[in-house]
Amino acid sequence: MKNMKILIDTDIILDFLTNREPFFKESYAVIQRCLEDVDGYISAHSVNNIFYILRKHCSIEERRHLLYEICNILEVAGINKEHIFNSINNESFVDFEDCLQVECAKNKGVDFIVTRNTSDFLNSEIKAILPIDFCP
Repeated sequence: MKNMKILIDTDIILDFLTNREPFFKESYAVIQRCLEDVDGYISAHSVNNIFYILRKHCSIEERRHLLYEICNILEVAGINKEHIFNSINNESFVDFEDCLQVECAKNKGVDFIVTRNTSDFLNSEIKAILPIDFCP
């Protein structure tokens, strides 16, 4: 039987890296599952976004270290021209970044997108679930 595959949305990674309450415990559980029995992915563009967002919380050295560590735990799902065009042409999504997440998820054949914003993925071909539903 194949391992379950998940793509972890940017919000969950930020919750984990910044110990953001009240979400840290659930985000930690998701990352822990990726260390144990789940193939976890992060989209390449999320790495860039996280590096930028963390500037408010961490020095550049700390940001580099955190991203290095998270990319050691998770596989990075890339973006190519086809994914970008698919996202541009996908009129069922309002948020371009969410659409790119779906493209990355489809490309890696993931089972779920783990996010706190499941309503952003109502039109997704890949089911979005909350961390609490993934790690009850």
